[in-house]
Amino acid sequence: MELNLEPHFSDPGRPTPYSHLAADAFYADLLQAHEGLSPEQSAMLDAKLVLLLANHIGDLDVLRAALRAGREDLEPQRGEPCCVAQTAAFEGR
Repeated sequence: MELNLEPHFSDPGRPTPYSHLAADAFYADLLQAHEGLSPEQSAMLDAKLVLLLANHIGDLDVLRAALRAGREDLEPQRGEPCCVAQTAAFEGR
């Protein structure tokens, strides 16, 4: 399986030409899931979603391609690494 970078949302209740509506519906659901959460809780939700979806995909080559695509235009920042801050938040520090 290869990483699909083209829009690929579907909604079983709507025919294919309306797939953009499924993408919009997912984005609305994602925003609603974050509603009322602190920044730390929101980061934890994102981390959980990444792990749940990675488990669903399961193909390590696809996951590594997604990681590369996700970092493509990002510059590393100075300071504490993100994973250290997220681990500390997870552990309640």
